Amino acid sequence: MTTLQSSSPIYSLIGTRSQILITVNDVADIVYYGSRLSNTDDNALQQMVIGLERPIPFGRLDSDIPISINPQLGRGNFGSPALEGFRNSGLDWSPVFIVTNVTQEDHRLVIESHDQQVQLNWQTDIKLDSNDILQISQTLMNHGNNDYHVTRYANTVPIADNANEILSFYGRWIKEFQQHRSMLNHGGYIQENRRGRTSHEHYPALIVGDHGFGEDHGQVWGAHLAWSGNHRIRVDVKADGRRVLQAEALYLPGEITLQPQQSLTTPTLYMSYSQHGLSAMSQQFHQHIRTSILKDRLHKPRPIHLNTWEGIYFDHNPEYISAMATEAAAMGVERFIIDDGWFCGRNDDTSSLGDWFIDKMKYPNGLTPIIEHVHQLGMEFGLWFEPEMINKDSDLYRQYPEWLLAVDGYEQPTGRHQYTIDLQNPAAFEYIFERLDHFLSHYAIDYIKWDMNREIVQPAHNNRSAGCKQVAQYYALLHKLNTKHPNVEIESCAAGGGRIDYEVLKHTHRFWCSDNNDPLERQAIQRGMSYFYPPEVMGTHIGSHTSHTTHRTHSMNFRGNTALFGHMGLELDPVKASNDEKQVFRYYIQLYKKWRSLLHTGKNYRLSFNDNTALQGNMVVSSSQSQALISINQLTMPTYCLSGRLYIPGLHSNKNYRITIIDQPENLNKIVNRQPPWLASQQLFNGEWLQTVGLTLPIMDPESSLLLQFKAL
Repeated sequence: MTTLQSSSPIYSLIGTRSQILITVNDVADIVYYGSRLSNTDDNALQQMVIGLERPIPFGRLDSDIPISINPQLGRGNFGSPALEGFRNSGLDWSPVFIVTNVTQEDHRLVIESHDQQVQLNWQTDIKLDSNDILQISQTLMNHGNNDYHVTRYANTVPIADNANEILSFYGRWIKEFQQHRSMLNHGGYIQENRRGRTSHEHYPALIVGDHGFGEDHGQVWGAHLAWSGNHRIRVDVKADGRRVLQAEALYLPGEITLQPQQSLTTPTLYMSYSQHGLSAMSQQFHQHIRTSILKDRLHKPRPIHLNTWEGIYFDHNPEYISAMATEAAAMGVERFIIDDGWFCGRNDDTSSLGDWFIDKMKYPNGLTPIIEHVHQLGMEFGLWFEPEMINKDSDLYRQYPEWLLAVDGYEQPTGRHQYTIDLQNPAAFEYIFERLDHFLSHYAIDYIKWDMNREIVQPAHNNRSAGCKQVAQYYALLHKLNTKHPNVEIESCAAGGGRIDYEVLKHTHRFWCSDNNDPLERQAIQRGMSYFYPPEVMGTHIGSHTSHTTHRTHSMNFRGNTALFGHMGLELDPVKASNDEKQVFRYYIQLYKKWRSLLHTGKNYRLSFNDNTALQGNMVVSSSQSQALISINQLTMPTYCLSGRLYIPGLHSNKNYRITIIDQPENLNKIVNRQPPWLASQQLFNGEWLQTVGLTLPIMDPESSLLLQFKAL
């Protein structure tokens, strides 16, 4: 066993605001992950190592045991090991790896370790980019002569001892990205998802920080596993007080077997550290998505959508849909999408999935006349698919029942009356690709809404567990389609929030945040999602006057401003809308078009209030700090008769700003004797004053929104 010594090689990865230090002996150990240090020359780092050497108490092993980036049970690390596996007959179950090589190049460090006895090689790839995003992945190679069975393989990051509070995310269909805080003093926290997709219930991410961290204060470490299948994330407190975070794909029994010379690579763990709270952490995630994941794929302004689902459901009539398109274009819509119900026999959700052929009963002239009409109106055309799914009441199932993702001999429960297709079956994979390719090749389709409306039960290929391979084949299908049709944009829908993660974003362009368009619910959903995603990939639609999920009604002020802070669209029937309603839709569409450049490029802040249970605020500031857009959203009745103050971060302390009301509740000035005079005064306020002293908040009715522009002079 080795002990950290002053002569230990130490490697440093430096971002713009953060830094990570890794010492290497027999194992590699992250000894520091935090804010960037001012003195990082080799001599200074070696001196720091002396101060990090740990004492060895009585009653324990006689050597210091680092947590390391690959904690090993065989070394006496009694926490959760990074690797669990064995060879046939239960052999080689406790490997002990020794670092054999370290390569550093710019922002990347590659560490290779080997166990000669069990003939396994372990490579860790660590990056820290200029956006302060840490990326870690591991690769295990079997150099032995026999199969090696892997039951667990996790990315591991030790974090600071003062990280004692967790912000995690839970939810369900139509109520995703809900926040939950818990203390981390002893034991640990564990989150598992076994639903076969990223899931509404357990988003594969969490945030750890010092006690009481908030939007603008505290040390925080945000972690996200880029994986669209089963996962496990855990944070443990060791008996000596050290903290360690692990994130991994969750393998089903017998799922991963490495044959000789085969390798296994983990999903990538993304982390973002900030010493200035949650908003700064999010800004780093957002910028990484913009520059490293999306790159130039969103090269044009995000177009206003109209999706037909909540307008007509399965009731498809070409003439009526053309009329919907006409009305949509007149309101300023830029992309028109036909949702579920256009293909053979699809009159409800009990049949026909898999039969991806145009329903001639509904569309006797096919889709071409509608597509041409949509394009002539100046809009893009989109079409809904659910390619991975199949109904037993379908021609496809009747012809190929063996294409089901299932274990033979069992009748698994359905979800939305449907099953999943085994994408590992080459014939099934090629059929789905051929059908998608057919439509994209023969019709001028600009956009696909890719849905997935059920959880996965019994994911088996040839009766062997294959949950991870199903996810890998889904990625392969997206990649093949993107390669053939690079100009077609794809939305990851999955019943709303069921498949939202960084890995799927590498193949798609947008997420449907939730099937719930109720703006009161959307305020919480979009806020939770914003910790990891910028507005331009968050599908945020204005729904009908009465929400189809909650049956509540809300004002257009609240509906419009809630949808503004994302990628806006409409989810309704514009033909049935009154002229007054259409006029209001036009107003919010034009508002979005005016501000989307700022919304989709600026720095995002989640505002904090004294009355956080009743108030919620969003803010986007331009890179030049010359202007900002702020929404103040009154969710419930105020706790007090006065709502406190509005503090505005991110503005330039030496600039003066004029405040303009962009949108307000209809009765803003009718519910009080007087609102704060600054609302109407056109007075200039200094940026430092706005951040430090603040402004008195107005009094607002529940479920209403105030939209403000701050412009520097």
